[in-house]
Amino acid sequence: MRVASLVTTGLGLTCLLAGSVPASATPATPASPTHQRLVWGPCSPQQRELNEAGAQCTKVTVPLDYSDPGGPTIRIAVSRIEADTEHGERRGILLSDPGGPGGTGLANTLYLRPALKDVADRYDLIGFDPRFLGESTPIACAPATPTPAPGPTTTRRKDFEQSVRSARDTARRCQEHGDNARLLPHATSRNVARDMDAIRAALGERRLSYYGVSYGADLGAVYTQMFPRRADRVVLDSSTDPTATQYELFQRAGRPLEEALDAWAGWAARQDGTYRLGRTPAQVRSNVQRLLDGAERRPVTVSGIRLDAPLLRLVLRQLIQHEEYDPALAGTVRDLIDAAAGRPVEPGPELAAMLELLASPELADSMLGGALFMCGDHGWPAGGWPKNPETYWKNMERSRATQPVFGPLVNGMMAPCAFWRSTSREPATVIGNDVPVLMLQARRDNNVPYEGALALHHRLTGSRLVTADIRSHGVYGRGLDGLTPVPCADEAVNGYLRDGTLPGTDLTWPGTGEDR
Repeated sequence: MRVASLVTTGLGLTCLLAGSVPASATPATPASPTHQRLVWGPCSPQQRELNEAGAQCTKVTVPLDYSDPGGPTIRIAVSRIEADTEHGERRGILLSDPGGPGGTGLANTLYLRPALKDVADRYDLIGFDPRFLGESTPIACAPATPTPAPGPTTTRRKDFEQSVRSARDTARRCQEHGDNARLLPHATSRNVARDMDAIRAALGERRLSYYGVSYGADLGAVYTQMFPRRADRVVLDSSTDPTATQYELFQRAGRPLEEALDAWAGWAARQDGTYRLGRTPAQVRSNVQRLLDGAERRPVTVSGIRLDAPLLRLVLRQLIQHEEYDPALAGTVRDLIDAAAGRPVEPGPELAAMLELLASPELADSMLGGALFMCGDHGWPAGGWPKNPETYWKNMERSRATQPVFGPLVNGMMAPCAFWRSTSREPATVIGNDVPVLMLQARRDNNVPYEGALALHHRLTGSRLVTADIRSHGVYGRGLDGLTPVPCADEAVNGYLRDGTLPGTDLTWPGTGEDR
């Protein structure tokens, strides 16, 4: 649910941009969402889990441009599992968003059902694919220019210039393809929030309840600001500072990522008999740094695939997110060090999965869904991308003094936004309201730092914050991902969704600590 793929981990993306044809905005005047006649039926064959659960699917028609409600329309894919009224009184509808941006969510609320327990019976569980993604009216870009594999030797500057070429190519093939120049300005979080409200109206509901994680939490905050009287019970899990730009949010992850690496190095040092990475944390870190420094001259070859330093940093970031991944990270680093030394390596399952992704023909399009919204939004939760590539280069080089492992990653050109021309004409969403909201945050989240959640908590004056003192991205329902649950958070969410009562005060779950 929250574990991003290797290539998109820095963006929090989990899904590829679906669809192989350009979006077609229907030039017809839509019925008001309130008066739409929805035709429910089986979900598409690709939605096997939804169909097995007895869900139904439909499409809700919404304006492409909400300032022109009589203009072209697009369609939003929606799923529904009706409440089980035999086991309690029906409360209403519960929507969710899995994050990204760029994550498709048609089956996401169904995925949450085991964590919701009896609460799931009280709501119609509603999933949806945000506009331009998945089974909603999609946007597609022109075929990608094949990216050359890293050569046998490289330099920091060569790696950076390749990232600039890739970003420029992605922006070009999206901007110039089909009717995208007209469509892309409408790929915004504010419009997704409006689509959510259109779903509510089309279902004949007065209010909606919601769970969002990561970018989905930011989206939920936008909804409470735009439609405060339509928000029922809202849960925001792992959110960001509403006053920061997207690029600033990336940069702020550098320090907690280095701190997480310190904690992992301490754990790995205690496991030196198994992984042989060093007997002290300093030795472990030194070996990681030596691996990266070497890859900035000669990429590491594993199973016939060359991994340059930027890719290695993505691998490390993917596996540093959760304490439970410590063994997988140690095994992966051991494999990479052996491969760099020319020793034969049979990669472990995590590294093998990443290598398979790198060899995938879909790789080039794996970031497009996120780019639509990160580059299209004018302000928080996106925006703020420097236009001059040299700004990224200077920030990357400057960061090495204090963030030698992750600084070059989080300060780099992680998205094609420097070259994106189509952006929203709307101003940024300024958050500040007293809607009752339950917030969750891991204190040692190295994807969206804890301070950002505190900033949002301060602006959502009706909110309560449950803090889990763990290293994790995402707090609710961790057991669904095979991770250690946080009972305090799970009980708080389910209690709030069940009876509408927020905790009387902010809460902190002690966690297991980093010295386990």
